Amino acid sequence: MASDRFHVYDTTLRDGAQQEGLNLTVADKLAIARHLDGLGVGFIEGGWPGAIPKDTEFFRRARTELDLKHAQLAAFGATRRAGVQAADDPLVAALRESGAPVVTLVAKSHDRHVELALRTTLAENLAMIRDTVSHLRAEGQRVFLDAEHFFDGYKSNPAYALEVIRVAAEAGASVIALCDTNGGMLPDELADVVHHAVSLGARIGIHCHDDTGCAVANTLAAVRAGSTHVQGCANGYGERSGNANLFTVVANLQLKRGFDLVPSLAELTRIAHAITEVTSVTPDSHAPYVGMSAFAHKAGLHASAIKVDPNLYQHIDPAQVGNGMRMLVSDMAGRASVELKGRELGYDLGPEHARTLVDRVKDLEAKGFTFEAADASFELLLRDTIHGERRHFDVESWRVTVERTRYGEVVSEATVKLEAKGERIVATGEGNGPVNALDKAVRLGLEKLYPELAKLELMDYRVRILEGEHGTDAITRVLITSRDDSGEWATVGVAENIIEASWYALEQAVSYALVRGCYEYQ
Repeated sequence: MASDRFHVYDTTLRDGAQQEGLNLTVADKLAIARHLDGLGVGFIEGGWPGAIPKDTEFFRRARTELDLKHAQLAAFGATRRAGVQAADDPLVAALRESGAPVVTLVAKSHDRHVELALRTTLAENLAMIRDTVSHLRAEGQRVFLDAEHFFDGYKSNPAYALEVIRVAAEAGASVIALCDTNGGMLPDELADVVHHAVSLGARIGIHCHDDTGCAVANTLAAVRAGSTHVQGCANGYGERSGNANLFTVVANLQLKRGFDLVPSLAELTRIAHAITEVTSVTPDSHAPYVGMSAFAHKAGLHASAIKVDPNLYQHIDPAQVGNGMRMLVSDMAGRASVELKGRELGYDLGPEHARTLVDRVKDLEAKGFTFEAADASFELLLRDTIHGERRHFDVESWRVTVERTRYGEVVSEATVKLEAKGERIVATGEGNGPVNALDKAVRLGLEKLYPELAKLELMDYRVRILEGEHGTDAITRVLITSRDDSGEWATVGVAENIIEASWYALEQAVSYALVRGCYEYQ
């Protein structure tokens, strides 16, 4: 199990799941818990048993389906209700029966919330905290307390907010996490409050929301002020603007402050992206440390320096978090950018080829092409520059028709005429839209000669209107993402006609699939 000197506490399965559009099944929660344990976090908050049936089921299944190597499960819940004994409260009973070794209780620490939301007295709220903590401790469970709205409560009535800490600690809570529930604090003022709380002698934790964009900074400030327990969510999930991104917090503390927190930091990027696959939330490409663009370089000046020493424009070695450096090719690129990108793709460009390629890239980007998100198109351009233009097939012509039948059905049909390996090929395909029809037609025509194309799939299709006085007259850029058994890649096409732009990107996608398949050129 993880060390108890400093706690890394994940609340993705409870607080993170409150994000708009995020709906986790029990199987999803079990999968995410395994990923978090693989990283090496100390505590995983599984949810609120008794209050939410799905969370009750999670804890039931976790007993037999989770084999945690590093983390302990924590069950989240509230203090007893006003006027009821803790032993008689059914929600407290659900916490006892959850099987979780740790219970995290949420309690009001803001006087106005006690009186207006709980509708009880300040004294009774303290009694609720004392009774519930001491009851669960007597039952053998470790107790953490989340002091909800603590910082706003401290501003309103500092004596009462601090009394919540004192009462919880005296009752047996081993950590009192101060919650910036509304997410409105800034690092300097938050640190002052945490420092005051730490001076009481209790173990203090921190739980921040990101409504000011300061959740990670606030968490780090709290640690500097004496907090030894940090809470957050994978990828910064959470309601409104999200919670502190636990991955960013951990990476900062471990790499910048020398804390020994998780054993598998080099797996951070993989785990962050694996969790997005479970949640079906699109990964943030610009996320610190783990984003696809976190170590991506575009400007030619940067590339020239990176060619000498990558650390000149990178704050860490990306391998430390399982990420990698990427060179982006654009009209801002110089020769160094192109040479480094070529090297990344496995090509050793000479100076003359590099200069030629830079000129071609800038000319094409001036016409609307972009190669930042279309590595496959860039690699084909690079190969053409080195070896001369060579293809596995030539295009004689293509045609698409879209017909609406008398029954209201819209049918797209495409015909392509190709030449490959000395054969003239005519193929027709029907599809759900013109691009799908073209995709089917070209693969149908070529599959007999290149069987690997049967595994090719069109995964994503994006269109952007670039310029023009009227939308229908504008230049169109199409990005296509394709996939086969060996991976996925993106290609770009630009034209005044959306179908022509789509064909250009599609033709390149098929050509690149054949390059990856190591087929000989015709």
